[in-house]
Amino acid sequence: MTTRSLFVPEGLDGERIDTALSRALGLSRSVAAQIAQDGGVEQDGLRVGKSDRALSGARLDVVLPEPERPLEIVAEPVPGMSIIHEDDAMVVVDKPVGVAAHAAAGWHGPTVIGGLAAAGHRVATSGAAERQGIVQRLDVGTSGVMVVAKGERAYSVLKRAFKERTVSKTYHALVQGLPDPVVGTIEAPIGRNPRRDGLYAVRSDGKHAVTHYKVLEAFRSASLVEVDLETGRTHQIRVHMSATKHPCCGDLPYGADPALAERLGLTRQWLHAMRLGIEHPETGEWMEFESQYPQDLREALDTLEAAQG
Repeated sequence: MTTRSLFVPEGLDGERIDTALSRALGLSRSVAAQIAQDGGVEQDGLRVGKSDRALSGARLDVVLPEPERPLEIVAEPVPGMSIIHEDDAMVVVDKPVGVAAHAAAGWHGPTVIGGLAAAGHRVATSGAAERQGIVQRLDVGTSGVMVVAKGERAYSVLKRAFKERTVSKTYHALVQGLPDPVVGTIEAPIGRNPRRDGLYAVRSDGKHAVTHYKVLEAFRSASLVEVDLETGRTHQIRVHMSATKHPCCGDLPYGADPALAERLGLTRQWLHAMRLGIEHPETGEWMEFESQYPQDLREALDTLEAAQG
């Protein structure tokens, strides 16, 4: 363990302790919050928690944990993950629920990159060790189509395509109630939720985010909607639909009705990456890839359709 001391600058006056530490020391919010939660932060000699406020000019003494060993790719088979397309430049996978895109601190489950390695698929070496080849991510609880770069040039081209929003990303979501209007656009900035670690919220100081949607089918208690993302913020669809009082069914962290989730047999958000359209990173040819609903999402829809009578 090492201890760092610093004085709170005026620009961080009034910020939460975890936010102040994150900005001042370059830590992630989650790591900063954990340090404070473990009693590792004192302000002018008094122990403070993660949600206490930093005071301009005060001295912060922070006990930093020993640096963790670098994350590495662990080759581990991923049951249910299939290959939609593969060539020398990229591999497109159908990601099951419960699988992360890549290794991360605190995640001990299967990953797309680990599954590809276990199956003998080569990926680009660009990027951090645990994220080699990753040009996009899907949440652990979101299933569907995802592309991974195999070549180094493909990595750069695809990374730029996602950054410049020249890709087409289409999702299907089952949301509570009936959105009004049935075709619309949600434009609201998204940032970290200051009160709930790991979640996001619509915030005036967040990053620009735009979600286009249209209702495909309406049921008594929910609606199947098609969503096209103009931007790609973390948890964007989940946050935007929750903000409009139509959270994804089964998405309890974002306000979904647990009784409806139980009735539909959902243990995760009903959200699926249906289609991905990209220009091939080497030929420039426009290509589209699709994924079908997995069993749990299909069964939830069947339950709603049966209830329609």
